[in-house]
Amino acid sequence: MSFKLVLLDQLAACHHDKSWFIPLDEMLRDVTAAQAAWTNDEGQSIWRLVHHLIFWNERWLDRFIEGEVRMDHHIDNDETFYVDPSRVSEEEWQKSIERVGSTFVRWIQAVHESDDAKLALTIPSYFNAPWWNVISNVCIHNAYHIGQIMMLKKKVMTSA
Repeated sequence: MSFKLVLLDQLAACHHDKSWFIPLDEMLRDVTAAQAAWTNDEGQSIWRLVHHLIFWNERWLDRFIEGEVRMDHHIDNDETFYVDPSRVSEEEWQKSIERVGSTFVRWIQAVHESDDAKLALTIPSYFNAPWWNVISNVCIHNAYHIGQIMMLKKKVMTSA
């Protein structure tokens, strides 16, 4: 099996292909803006996690498409979770859902259009890791946060 097929399977599992866990698009389908904005005792919310996923998925997708990784040491990871409280509305929540979904679609397209040679290229500025490894870790990162979203969703749905 090629790198490409494994990565496409991982991306699909995170985005829309129900396999070992409920994929993100299904997980978010019936969540309202109020539910997405609800925060637990640790200050985490579904919406904040979605923003974090948008940030890192877009960042690594841009790097993959450009074929260049410039490390941004000025990034404060905590800021990637930020949701502007003045913009909490159903319309803005739907935009966030669409944006995270379209980023997955773009990832799937980019991997589909790449060849195994590109996926095997190493990234000198990022520990000499090959692209297939980085993309696989992007999927692991997504799966981790999708699990958090699932737990938050269960909590917010039972407290409603």
